Amino acid sequence: MLLGAADTYVVVTVLPAIMSSVGIDLTHLQEATPIISGFLLGYVCVLPLLGRLSDLFGRAPVLTFCLVLFAGGSLLTASANTLGAVVVGRTLQGAGGGGLVPVTLALVADLWSPRRRGLPLGIVGGVQEVGSVVGPLYGAALTTLSTWRAIFYVNMPLAALLAAGVRARGEPAQDQAHPSRPRLPDWPGRVLAAVCVTGTVLAIAAPPVLTDSLTIGTVFAPLVGSATITSPVVLVALLSALLLVARELAIPTAVRPLIPLRRLPGALARVDWPGALLLALVLAALVLVFASADPQQSVVGPSAPVLLPGALVLSVLFVLRELRTGDPLVDLRALRDRAAFGSLLTSLAAGAALMAALVDIPVFARATVDPDSQLAAALVLARLLAAVPVGAVVGGLLVDRLGYRVVAGGGLLVTAAMFALMARWTTTTLSDGFAWAAWSHPSDPVLIACGLGFGLSIAPISAAILGAVPERLHGVAASLNVAARLVGMLAGLSVLTAIGLRRFYSVQAMLPRAASLCPDTPLRCPAYNALETGAILDELHVIFIGAGICALLAAVLATGLLRRSPPTTSA
Repeated sequence: MLLGAADTYVVVTVLPAIMSSVGIDLTHLQEATPIISGFLLGYVCVLPLLGRLSDLFGRAPVLTFCLVLFAGGSLLTASANTLGAVVVGRTLQGAGGGGLVPVTLALVADLWSPRRRGLPLGIVGGVQEVGSVVGPLYGAALTTLSTWRAIFYVNMPLAALLAAGVRARGEPAQDQAHPSRPRLPDWPGRVLAAVCVTGTVLAIAAPPVLTDSLTIGTVFAPLVGSATITSPVVLVALLSALLLVARELAIPTAVRPLIPLRRLPGALARVDWPGALLLALVLAALVLVFASADPQQSVVGPSAPVLLPGALVLSVLFVLRELRTGDPLVDLRALRDRAAFGSLLTSLAAGAALMAALVDIPVFARATVDPDSQLAAALVLARLLAAVPVGAVVGGLLVDRLGYRVVAGGGLLVTAAMFALMARWTTTTLSDGFAWAAWSHPSDPVLIACGLGFGLSIAPISAAILGAVPERLHGVAASLNVAARLVGMLAGLSVLTAIGLRRFYSVQAMLPRAASLCPDTPLRCPAYNALETGAILDELHVIFIGAGICALLAAVLATGLLRRSPPTTSA
């Protein structure tokens, strides 16, 4: 969870370096938007499918697959020299990293009973939020020591270590025919996998120190024309992959397979592929509609007139499909429990409020006390972000005693109140100090309380939906909850920013001209600059009020809907 979350936010610090490496001028930021939207599409669109596969195929194999996909995307991104290659790599990273979240949450639900899930879910949620803080700092530190590519190269050994750990605990190592007899490790399979991975990494990365060598470089040279696929290193990787598949399919029952391929056809046959495709298209349309929006022009992107009606039609087809098929991707009947659909609605509203905080608190700092320092502005937000994981763990401790409604509703109500206080901040709020500590500001308790409120809601929202659906649906339920939060974040950012900008433009239109205030120096007019800063603050105050309304709505939904359901079984 920490690895995936950190990688989600790491691009914040390295995007300019990536743009420069693939030939995009820093003044054309819009050309780099596919790097962001590609990651989001990969993250969201396959969430339900991966969650369902984990329900059918097992948590450990799907976690391992997600880590492999994440590592493969990291390799492509690190080796990329074109925008298209970066987009493909980040899309694969999004798919792998996004899949880690719901499968891990479902694993917690498998390992702990409904009455004891609060703390582990709080810890898992807290770790995910820590990633949002660590990611940009981690990226900045690595780029200081090396290039931006090192950030993605280092993901590969980390993912390999994690996959080995997941694999070690993934399934019992006993012979099915003789339960008392330990199953032997698949050493030939491990050797073939190592050769395949090594060949693939070398073929894609193509390190100059090897390719430029007069001797070693020959293994990278195509044997037929200019087709890279015919180079010896690629052929070795392909051959070892084929031998590995054949080995795993024919492996004796006394040997523990490296990859449980024999169980894969049965799991894939049970997946509702038409439903998965329809839901992926709906989620992709929503992501593109809001991610491509220019808030200065519209709440939604220019493709909205086509994508939104299309998403509506696809949603209807998806519902009809799920109600009529015998083994649906999403059992809509199981989501009729008010705790289940209440969790999705609460996540949607809370996500909208959270995104406003992530984006607009640093903007407020830049507009008032830190106009020349992005780092200082980020440190203001860090006060809120540091409190979120603390709140998540505290919420996990409290939820089993107080229930979902009290903890989630109370936390989100605190968050709504803090946004109301932010809407009253002035140009000096972030610089005014308390009498007892010059380094402390009146804004600090507000930011910390806001983060704690967000954190308190994490465990009960997850626990509510996992407790409301049968065990056989834990994976897909967790994935829908994660998708709802992300869609809420995108929609909230677009809508609240558009409303705030409308306020800014209306206030700016009423300002006197700089020439009338400073006739001698109209281009350097402190009086006009102060008025324009006031217009920016009016814009941010409106956004904070909107975020507070979203948090209040989330609190009402949590209090009214997140009741604790009776324990469910896999039947």
